[in-house]
Amino acid sequence: MRTAIIYYSMSGNTKYVADKIAGELKASGEVDIIRIEPEKAYPDKGAKKFLWSGKSAVMGEKPALKPYEFDVEKYDRIIFGTPVWASTFVPPLRTFINENQNVKEKKIAAFVCFSGGGADKALRKLRTHIGIEQFEAELILIDPKEKVKEEDDEKIAEFCAKLI
Repeated sequence: MRTAIIYYSMSGNTKYVADKIAGELKASGEVDIIRIEPEKAYPDKGAKKFLWSGKSAVMGEKPALKPYEFDVEKYDRIIFGTPVWASTFVPPLRTFINENQNVKEKKIAAFVCFSGGGADKALRKLRTHIGIEQFEAELILIDPKEKVKEEDDEKIAEFCAKLI
C-alpha cells in the first residue's frame, strides 16, 4: 500500500510525528512525506505567533502554498498531520485539501499535535472539511517533540497498527 503523509509543522512537533509514522509504516509499503508550507510564513515567536495563527485558523483562511509535488492517484492512503490552532486544523492544510478535493476518495487517517486544547474539535472539523464520516485511524499527542514520552511511542505504534 502506498501512503502519503501530508503535514504542516511550525514548531517541529508535527514533523517529528510524521517522521515516526513514516518509519513505522515503511515495512508495510511505500511512504512519501509531503510537507506543505505557506508562501508567507507565520510568525513563530511571541504573541504574534498566537494572534496571527489563531486569527488565520478561526477565519478559515486559505494561504497560498509553496510548490509541492502530489499526485493523488499514486496513493492508496493519505495521512494528514496538523497542529491544533484555535481548536481547528491549520490553514495550509485547508488550502491543500481545497486544491486536492479528490483525496476523500482514498483511505484517510489523521494526527494532531497540540499544547492547549481542542484536538477532538480539530479532528472533527478536518473530517467535515474533507467530506468524510470518519478516519481510518486518529492520533492525538501533546507536544510530542518537546515532551518526549514512552507512551507517545506506544500511541504512534497503535495508530500505525490500525493502518497495516
